[in-house]
Amino acid sequence: MKDVFKTLFELREKAKLGGGEEYIKKQHSAGKLTARERLELLLDKGSFIELDEFVVHRCREFGMEKRVALGDGVIVGFGKIDGRLVAIYAQDFTFMGGSVGEMHALKIARLYELALKIGVPVIGLNDSGGARIQEGVDSLRGYGEIFYRNVLASGVIPQIVAIMGPCAGGAVYSPALADFIFMIRKTSYMFITGPKVVKAALGEEVTFEELGGAEVHAKLSGVAHFICEDEEETLEKIRRLISYLPSNNMDDPPLVDTGDDPERMDEELDEIIPEDPIKPYDVREVIERVVDVNTFFEVQENFAPNAIVGFARLNGMTVGIVANQPLVYGGSLDINSADKISRFVRFCDAFNIPIITFVDVPGFIPGTNQEHGGVIRHGAKIIYAYSEATVPKLTVILRKAYGGGYIAMGSKHLGADIVLAWPIAEIAVMGPQGAIEIIYKREIAKAPNPQELIEKFTRDYREKFANPYVAANRGYVDKVIMPHETRPILIKMLKMLSTKRDLIPKVPKKHGVMPV
Repeated sequence: MKDVFKTLFELREKAKLGGGEEYIKKQHSAGKLTARERLELLLDKGSFIELDEFVVHRCREFGMEKRVALGDGVIVGFGKIDGRLVAIYAQDFTFMGGSVGEMHALKIARLYELALKIGVPVIGLNDSGGARIQEGVDSLRGYGEIFYRNVLASGVIPQIVAIMGPCAGGAVYSPALADFIFMIRKTSYMFITGPKVVKAALGEEVTFEELGGAEVHAKLSGVAHFICEDEEETLEKIRRLISYLPSNNMDDPPLVDTGDDPERMDEELDEIIPEDPIKPYDVREVIERVVDVNTFFEVQENFAPNAIVGFARLNGMTVGIVANQPLVYGGSLDINSADKISRFVRFCDAFNIPIITFVDVPGFIPGTNQEHGGVIRHGAKIIYAYSEATVPKLTVILRKAYGGGYIAMGSKHLGADIVLAWPIAEIAVMGPQGAIEIIYKREIAKAPNPQELIEKFTRDYREKFANPYVAANRGYVDKVIMPHETRPILIKMLKMLSTKRDLIPKVPKKHGVMPV
């Protein structure tokens, strides 16, 4: 073999070792896979093409001339998931804890540039101790280069990040700019400042898990969209998520033969909602009975549980599902659910995914906590997102649709293409009892038996106003349907709307100013 060939093979083998066998063992002893092992699990076998594998840093301070590894702590390239091309980078914790230096960052930035030109999703497997301190401002510049490309790619190609280890300081902003974040229980951490800084600044004792663990970000902050038990589950869920998404904003989502009959009707839907308007039920049962079997893929399941969002398929077509959850706060909207819904709606609109909204909403949660926290501003995000969306928008009013909640949840007045309602739907400014207590306040006060009068007026109000037919008379509801008809009717409406073209704005503008 020629020496030049031998050199190439030797360099390739050296690059595969990252920071070296000793550090690979440490990675395994910590219960973590190496960057290359993760790529093997995530991508179709034999599909990965690596780029920039011989890149090294240029730092010569602090003894860095002796700390060099081919690839500079990150693996970048292209591979396939179920035969579809994706761009991918995987930070290698075995070299300097996956720290981000100038060349490390530029490898990721160049990958983004190629992905944008080709029009394919970018997947990041983050496992990094943060900025490489030895490289100083060059490291910070590197982060800025990545952030800039995150923003350029937003709404053009899907961006998915899995936090496979620590993610601290400025490093958190690249995942935050992505579309979806995966975290792993007891392995992933995200925070701006770590426990030591918190203690020094505030005197507060807090663990890594309590400050920025997966549970915290999945349930409280809403930063994480998915929480997984281990790396294998994380990588499998990324593959599943990709199966619902188009490669870019010019493509349609994949069409999949699910084998589910588009004419299937589920008679149990007719009995699924309790007659008592304040009795809760799990809206997931409605969703799963309507969409193709076993295709509902929930997003942000643990955050703002009074709203449900996720992807599903109807006759093989990808759709975005938005629903109120009566099991939590009666399905009322609040600050967190407003953020959750509006972001999901905007993602679907950016990537040509039709939006199906299931409505059972009594309104917005009252109280000083919500008002002082800015529920007005946050609630306005839902209105903005639905109004701005040009993809097919279909709304099904299941039961309650009161006040501002009715308007915000994909109403005809915000541009819904088709609004359906079940016969039990109540569409009004507020609930019947609350309404009559205002309208008939004087009569009730004078009545010898106020409760009896309240019940009578409530029945009368419900019969005259709190039903779907008043809204249908005005054209605000396009069709009142039996619950068991929901699936085949939605599928027919989706097919009808598949050629929808609705370009906004009607007048020139750079962009709107969303109430963020």
